[in-house]
Parts: sequence; C-alpha cells; structure tokens
Amino acid sequence: QVQLVESGGGSVQAGGSLRLSCAVSGYTVSRRCLGWFRQAPGKEREGVATIDNYGRTTHADSVKGRFTISKDNAENSLYLQLNSLKPEDTAMYYCVADTCAMGWVPSYWGQGTQVTVSS
Repeated sequence: QVQLVESGGGSVQAGGSLRLSCAVSGYTVSRRCLGWFRQAPGKEREGVATIDNYGRTTHADSVKGRFTISKDNAENSLYLQLNSLKPEDTAMYYCVADTCAMGWVPSYWGQGTQVTVSS
C-alpha cells in the first residue's frame, strides 16, 4: 500500500520559512509523480506543486518564486521549501501521489501538516 506521511509544519511569522517533508512508502519517488496540495478551513483545496519521475516541476502561480518542490530519490522522500511566507499561505498541506502536473487528480493523500503564518 502507498503511505504518505508529512512533517515539518508549524507556526511562523510572515516572511519566515519552513521545510515540509513527506516520507513515502509503497511508491518509488524516482519513477513516479508526486505533489503538494493545501486547504484552508472553509476554502477549496489548491494544488501547490508537482514533480514528475524525471524531476520536472510545476508550481502554482500563487507560490512561484517562493515555494520549491523537490525530492530525494535515495531517501524516497518529497519536500516543499516554503520561503517568504504570507498569512494567506496558512493551510493544511498535503503530500499527494500520482500528480505528474498541475490539474492531475491525486490517487493518494497524506494526513497533512499544518502551516500557520501570522502577520
């Protein structure tokens, strides 16, 4: 079975940074596609970034230049570096699988890690 376990969330002030991690099992990061979604209370979920089996990445317009998705094939892990955080970035962030590009529907979801940005 595919399991995705996020970590690294927390509370930071605007302008701060966080690095989210996703430990992946039952799914080979080097050969498959992964991504990050986020959802704030009362709002629709939003695709944040994707990375395919070749390492090619896509980022949502709202986070371009601030967030960076990456992976470590040896550790079979996915990461999201969040820089220059804004209060509107506050959300639950989810690691997802089988998202090779923006618009693809994930097949698997982690339980999420909370990111809270204060002003």
